[in-house]
Amino acid sequence: MCSLTSLHSWLSPLIRGGKFNQVWSLFTCKPRGLIYLTDTRRFTIVKDPSSSTVEFNSRNKKYRSLERSFKRRLRAIYQRFSGGPDNTTIQGLNHVYFMEGDGIYRMDTRQGDPEPEKVLCLDSVGKGDWSLQRLRLSPSEHALAATVKTPHREEARCILVKLGDREPTHDPPQPLLTIDKVFSVEWATDDILFYSSQQKLQCHHVFRLDLTATGNRSTLVYQEQQPDVFVEVSLSRDRRLVLVNCSSKRSSEVWLIDSAKPLMEPTLVQARLPELLYHVEHSHGQLYILANTGPGQEYQVLRAPLSSPSIKHWVPVCSPGPGTAVKDMEVLQDHCVLATRDPLGLLALQVVPLSQPATTSTLQLPPWACAIETKRAGLTDSGWLEFLLSSPVHPPVLYRYSPREYRLLLQEDTEEHRTPQEYQTTRLEAPSQDGTMVPLTLFHRPMLEKLRGAPLLVHVYGAYGMDLNMDFSPDRRLLLEDGWALAYCHVRGGGERGLGWHRQGRMEGKPRGVEDLAACIQRLYDLGVSRPSLTALTARSAGAVLVGALCNLHPHLIRAVTLQAPFLDVLGTMQEPSLPLTLEERGEWGDPMSDPCQRDTIASYCPCHNITPQHYPSMLLTAYIEDNRVPVAGVHKYEERLQEAIHTHLNGHPVSESEPTPSVILDLQPGADHFGPGDFELSLTESARQLAFLHTELGLNQQKTKNSRK
Repeated sequence: MCSLTSLHSWLSPLIRGGKFNQVWSLFTCKPRGLIYLTDTRRFTIVKDPSSSTVEFNSRNKKYRSLERSFKRRLRAIYQRFSGGPDNTTIQGLNHVYFMEGDGIYRMDTRQGDPEPEKVLCLDSVGKGDWSLQRLRLSPSEHALAATVKTPHREEARCILVKLGDREPTHDPPQPLLTIDKVFSVEWATDDILFYSSQQKLQCHHVFRLDLTATGNRSTLVYQEQQPDVFVEVSLSRDRRLVLVNCSSKRSSEVWLIDSAKPLMEPTLVQARLPELLYHVEHSHGQLYILANTGPGQEYQVLRAPLSSPSIKHWVPVCSPGPGTAVKDMEVLQDHCVLATRDPLGLLALQVVPLSQPATTSTLQLPPWACAIETKRAGLTDSGWLEFLLSSPVHPPVLYRYSPREYRLLLQEDTEEHRTPQEYQTTRLEAPSQDGTMVPLTLFHRPMLEKLRGAPLLVHVYGAYGMDLNMDFSPDRRLLLEDGWALAYCHVRGGGERGLGWHRQGRMEGKPRGVEDLAACIQRLYDLGVSRPSLTALTARSAGAVLVGALCNLHPHLIRAVTLQAPFLDVLGTMQEPSLPLTLEERGEWGDPMSDPCQRDTIASYCPCHNITPQHYPSMLLTAYIEDNRVPVAGVHKYEERLQEAIHTHLNGHPVSESEPTPSVILDLQPGADHFGPGDFELSLTESARQLAFLHTELGLNQQKTKNSRK
């Protein structure tokens, strides 16, 4: 399996990423927020969530009643959409595996009415609130490897369980072996497992674990020397090759291990070259390589013999057309299937017959779809590609596609989960300051010309070449049903229009992302969508850089802001090499220590270093004490400077209805890491708090908003 989302998974510990970027779906090698919970984490329901709930302090009592109301409504909408398809099942040879809150279960597909059999109990893992991250089955389904994680640690623990055919019992088998500080795992055979180890935010080593009758032995098979390179193991779709993927933000390198000869030394595909990014799949003795060697350094598909894999043997197979961004690649037996996005964001599948690549065909996906996630193949490849389509307001729908038959089947859909036809998805473009057209996606219920009085929530990310998260969010569906308009700005620095879109918005190009964001908001106003007094802006992590810079430059464009795990002190962080990620992230932000020009660029937009006495929008800053990726000290510094600037401004300017006194709240959450609370109840409280804040600061009346739906 080779995907652009999995590319970023190799870099995930290096990224102060958007909310889908860091969380691993249970049975895929792709990071994403799991469906129907919040956008970032699978949650463990705690018996007494109220004991660890962090409340606003006394000065924020005005939000309390709304927070309780929104929490009830959010709980109801999460329950309403809890029965849809997801990626948490995997097909073995004779069983289907799935997860419940307390562990992993399986059902025997050979039986007519099988009883679920528990094969892993989370209580047996050890003390702590463990959640499942990945599951991998050995080739003959004799064993499974599952990685589990607690909310307060970056590193996962790997649990090995012996399976085989056995009589279902009330007690699951005891773990065969436990390995700590593991990031990724893949089976080569039933008794040989490869895994990469993780130390804090770095992953540099790959080991081979031999499970023998006389004992277990781990052997180091790969060690990365470059500090900014992250190493992960994955498996080709046909299970022929274990891939050791070594990636930085500027280059990549892949090593191959033959699953039939796992004791042999890894074979290098192509040594890393500056600015060369590539990913590998395999079929019938040929490597299919997705590399940025196409026109404009965009991705194209190439082929090379497994016996001669270096770049001099790469032969082009197909290159997507101009303006088409490749999001994923799957090789299904004798076809290559590319998931692509056009300049306006519409998704499609490009199908390439490997025997006749010139006969490439394109299958347009439903226009409402904004996110696609392919499902990991089971132990046997059926030749069908299964994938989920969703949008922020449309629950996931499962599709199956057969490239041989050129058939697309709607696998699962229910009337309850469909988005009503009166909800509209409008794709727009906004001219940025330099004339570049920036795509934005708008979700709304009334027609555009009737949105002047609608509250508007604007989303942005624009970093690391990652697409803005557009997975389904029950929170956003609730706002849509309440009459809000939801805008998603696909600014430069993200990956919506390919690798070049990212290059234009990184390092010295970072200010372009701020200009793009301002242009998108202004474009909406020009079209009659909402107005500044009814507009809020939201982002998390690195997306906060653009939001904070916009608030310094154009504070009157918006009324309120919510930021989660916000990265706000770019200059201070990038000048401190002892902090996690500073060295690794110079390819995104620049190196202010050694390059004065790059320092000046960062200083020109850094939110924390450009605060000035003026009117600012209200802000809710949610930070997490256990966050190892974004230093909490930087959030504290930003909040203190902002409060001081607002106070100075208010001393010389009377408060008016057009410029009400802004609220600036730092909601510092203990016991949570970069991705927020680790249990459902705490996350529900956090989401309700943010909605209560927005509702209050925009001056909305809850009953009035409800009436607007009627």
